[in-house]
Amino acid sequence: MKRATGTLLGLAIGDALGKPTEFKPIAELERWCPDWREQQLPRPALVTDDTQMALALARGLRTAQERGPLAPLRLTRPVREEFVFWYFDPENNRAPGRTCMQACRRLSKDTNSWQQASDVGSKGCGANMRVAPVGLLPGLTDRARSGAAQLQSALTHGHPTALAASDLTAYTVRLLVDGVEPAELPARLREYALQTRVRGYDEYWLGDLAAHAQDRSPKAFSDRGWDDCLLELDRLDAALARPEPEGDPCAVTGEGWVAEEAFGTALLCFLLFPDDPLAAVRRGAFSSGDSDSIACLAGAFAGARHGAAAWPAEWVRRIEYRDELLEFGALWD
Repeated sequence: MKRATGTLLGLAIGDALGKPTEFKPIAELERWCPDWREQQLPRPALVTDDTQMALALARGLRTAQERGPLAPLRLTRPVREEFVFWYFDPENNRAPGRTCMQACRRLSKDTNSWQQASDVGSKGCGANMRVAPVGLLPGLTDRARSGAAQLQSALTHGHPTALAASDLTAYTVRLLVDGVEPAELPARLREYALQTRVRGYDEYWLGDLAAHAQDRSPKAFSDRGWDDCLLELDRLDAALARPEPEGDPCAVTGEGWVAEEAFGTALLCFLLFPDDPLAAVRRGAFSSGDSDSIACLAGAFAGARHGAAAWPAEWVRRIEYRDELLEFGALWD
């Protein structure tokens, strides 16, 4: 099925589909396209910083795995280098997030540890919209995948909710790649969140990051993030109990500017249309919030479920960064 390829293509397709709709209220979108199901991929099919950073992370992960089993230092060095390269790249002109830019500027200074560069006060969605490649890596233990997902977030977004949401996003991708049925996801994700909350702060992967925040202990720091994500899973359950596929998904699970809402609203879009990948990404793009990031994650989930065949060949031919997306898909399939 080429699920890794489907994930990465879906991520970029959702990103490009949501790029022109971001910041627009539903009323304006309805004037632009009266039927949200008829949205077409823009010409040219340009992506945003969401896909650019996902590819930067993918490059770093590839380098890390070429050097041996995934571990904190082995992961941090190449991912940090790729993020800094992205920061200085002239192609980094797609309205990148402020947290990513400021953190990458700090990462570019050799005198700073990555914990010093991280913004422990930011739980923006800029970390979990790029994390899907972690969920595609074969052979990782649950702890290694969790640690890698949280560490890549913490390089820029060190808020505990950003860490937890990135962890949940990577785990969702992994479950779908492994063939878990969409209807099982909410319960599986809640169980995982509760178990990971009990396990607490992972110092092996995160070092002294928690000491840069104001929590009374590393465990309290970690709990804060998982509690936010568990509340988002509550909102997701409520939305699925009374589904409104024709309504704005942001009205129920949040606008997606912060990490847990981007995860929850993207997952809602996917679960409303688990067997219709195009409807899932179109619903995410046709929303009142951070539509490119929501559609980006919804596309990753749909692609992980359905594989590369989920996406129209004509769309795949036109998507920006297609060759590199296909290269990583082939590597991890």
